[in-house]
Amino acid sequence: MQNKSYGIFAEFYDELTGNIDYKKRAEYFQQLIEKCGGKKNSLLLDLACGTGSLSEAMDDLGYDVIAVDRSQEMLGIAMDKKFESRKNIQYVCQDMRHLDLYGGVDVTVCALDSLNHLDNLEDVSNVFKRVFMFTNPEGLFIFDINTEFKHKTILGEHTFIYDTDDVYCVWQNSCEDSRVRIELDFFIPEDDENHYSRFSECFYENAYPLEDIKSTLENAGFEVLGIYDEDSFNPVREDSQRAVFAAKRKDV
Repeated sequence: MQNKSYGIFAEFYDELTGNIDYKKRAEYFQQLIEKCGGKKNSLLLDLACGTGSLSEAMDDLGYDVIAVDRSQEMLGIAMDKKFESRKNIQYVCQDMRHLDLYGGVDVTVCALDSLNHLDNLEDVSNVFKRVFMFTNPEGLFIFDINTEFKHKTILGEHTFIYDTDDVYCVWQNSCEDSRVRIELDFFIPEDDENHYSRFSECFYENAYPLEDIKSTLENAGFEVLGIYDEDSFNPVREDSQRAVFAAKRKDV
């Protein structure tokens, strides 16, 4: 994740996104990396890593993982996982628009609509340029992004309810053009089980024409190898909810 600190959201993020199969997603990324000529056991950057679930899954596949996120709260949970798993993942608290690593990486992945949390296409361009700067020659950049179709049709003006043992969450969306305002209300039970504490957070997601993303990638110095429908090797469609970009650093 990227954008704000996500205080309460970070605490319940894993519980609210329990439907995500990170092992399967990591295996898909590995297949895509190999399809694009990348190697196993290479140095991988997990950009906007959130609570570190994908980082851990990529580590399980043999990659040396550096993971970056802006949210200290998210990284705190990621570090708890690292403490339990004893994995050698390096976590860094940075805004991805100002990415600054000690050296280059072979592969960068950025998953689960993290780039949609950036405010505008200029910010997206800045991220692409920073990733290019720290990508080794012939290195890969693989990311997914929510489409305009998903923002307008699936998220739109809809409300979602999550009811778990630990929290009751009301997720309300409002959409203007391709910009979605997301309002979260958390109701957390008190010890007496008869009262709840309420906390609210709000953030935005922005969707962009895929051609704009492609040209922005190319302007940053990447060659676009493919644009796929979510978690597949099929070409992206007009009704795709999430597009996956695979790009390679192009050196003149």
